[in-house]
Order: sequence, then structure tokens, then C-alpha cells
Amino acid sequence: MERYTKVCEEIRIACKANTLDENSVSLIAVSKFHPIESIEKIASYGQKDFGENYIQEALAKIEQMPNLNWHAIGPIQSKKTKDIVGKFTLLHTLATESFQKELEKRVPSDAPQEVLLQINIGKEDQKAGILPEQALPFLEKTLLAKNIRVTGLMCLPPLHEDPEVTRPYFIQMRQLRDNLEKELRIKLPQLSMGMSGDFKVAIAEGATIIRVGTDIFGSRPNPPTH
Repeated sequence: MERYTKVCEEIRIACKANTLDENSVSLIAVSKFHPIESIEKIASYGQKDFGENYIQEALAKIEQMPNLNWHAIGPIQSKKTKDIVGKFTLLHTLATESFQKELEKRVPSDAPQEVLLQINIGKEDQKAGILPEQALPFLEKTLLAKNIRVTGLMCLPPLHEDPEVTRPYFIQMRQLRDNLEKELRIKLPQLSMGMSGDFKVAIAEGATIIRVGTDIFGSRPNPPTH
């Protein structure tokens, strides 16, 4: 509990320092590779939102703990779309037209799926995501789908041990979101950005969702073998 309590306190302090309501920032506990027992323990402290990177692992955990709010924070193959419908509170990684089309085809119109557009803010070849300059046309297309509800943007900036190095990327994300809102006359309230090493800086620059794993669960165990 000590790790979790410390993270919650750091969020509170960061919000206060930036004159923000602490309830304006949602904490996603990233539980990738951690056993269900560890998730149950963190959930017992009141944590409701958990993030998973791999769909098969996530679906197994969702089956065991369906009452939590589960977030898909890793890339999702289009062929997996049928498996995830109705399972996740929020999909953080919409970034391809093929996945968008599969969602539009499979999500029921009376239960729209909330999604974030994943932005490759650092323009890194090895990372998924829409390039910032492609965000407007991609979003315009996605908004035409009645059963997909885009609520904001998500990013994984270039990894660096100094959080100040990532600050400019968070600023760019906020500016991109603001520009999209202005251009399309819509609201995109969510900015999913910031992890264990830099979430305080992310909060200062407008994050409304932070994704924290190591600082809550400790070192990540080795992936399970199959």
C-alpha cells in the first residue's frame, strides 16, 4: 500500500502546485505482467482503473475482475477487434484506419466505444501512433463514426530519465489538442500522458490521465511463458 499511497500523494501535490482539482487527473494503474493477486490488492485500496498492454492477458484478467475499469494502453491488431468489444472502458491507442474501420463495423451503435488517438509525438520510427500533422484528417474521418467516441489524445514521448526532457512533448500534445478542438469545434477533454518517471511534469502540462506501473507495483516481473 505504501507505493500506491505515495503515488496518490504525489498526484495531489502536483495538482495543488498547478492549482488543479486533484479529481481532474485520473490514475491508471498499469498492471502488465503482474498477477491478479497484485491487482486485487491495489483495487482493495480503492483503485478502479487498470491498464493492460496485451489483449490476451487483459481479457483473462477482465474475466476474473469484470467490475474494474479496464484500459487498453497497448497496440491492438485489427483482427483482435471482435474480442475487445464491450470489454474496455477506454482504448488509448487508436492509430490506424484499419482498426478504426473494424471498430466502426463491430461496436454496437447503442454502446459507443470511447477512444483516444495515439499520437507519435516524437516521430519515432519504432513507435506506433499518428504523426501530429496527420491528426486532423484522421480525426475528421473518425468523427463520422457514430459508434466511436473520441475523447482525447494519448502519447508515449521519447524515453528519457530526466522528466524535463519530456516536458516539450507534453506541451506539444496540449497545443495539438487545443488546435484540434478549435479547428473542428469539438471538445477533447482527455490527455493521456505521463508515466512513473514523468507524470508530475505531465500533470503540470495538462495531463488528465496518467499511466503508472512501476511506482505502484514495483519492478515488472518477467512476461509469462506460453
